Amino acid sequence: MTPQLSTRYVFTITARIGEVTSAGDIGHGVRRIIPIIGGEVSGEITGKVCAFGADFQIIRPNELIELEAKYAFETDDGAVVYIENKGLRFGPVELLQRLKRGEPVDPKLIYFRTAPRFETGSARYRWLMENLFIGSAARHADRVVIDVHQVL
Repeated sequence: MTPQLSTRYVFTITARIGEVTSAGDIGHGVRRIIPIIGGEVSGEITGKVCAFGADFQIIRPNELIELEAKYAFETDDGAVVYIENKGLRFGPVELLQRLKRGEPVDPKLIYFRTAPRFETGSARYRWLMENLFIGSAARHADRVVIDVHQVL
């Protein structure tokens, strides 16, 4: 028998975001770039999201959004953790359009999941590189909130 999978909540990343830049229709969707301008990390790890990085998105014709965010956070004890976070956001077209306009939408009505990968030279946080994680996320007008869970 293979081991049963389960998850354990570890921390929440709240990434503040800036104005969207669009490169337009690239043939298989619309490329958007959303800067990450700061934020917080809370839970088992606490710290600040660094004010650099971005989420590089492709919005497919059916409104399926492919996300690839690259950024970092600094823990309260001084370690820097780099993140590459790939994911999907999908839901009813009218709700996704409301999100694009910055209007509030109940996060439970939108499928938004990610697979963050971490890199750090800190021995204390090396375990982030030795485990898989999944995120359950919510998009708000000025921020993205990701609850990060360790896959056990």
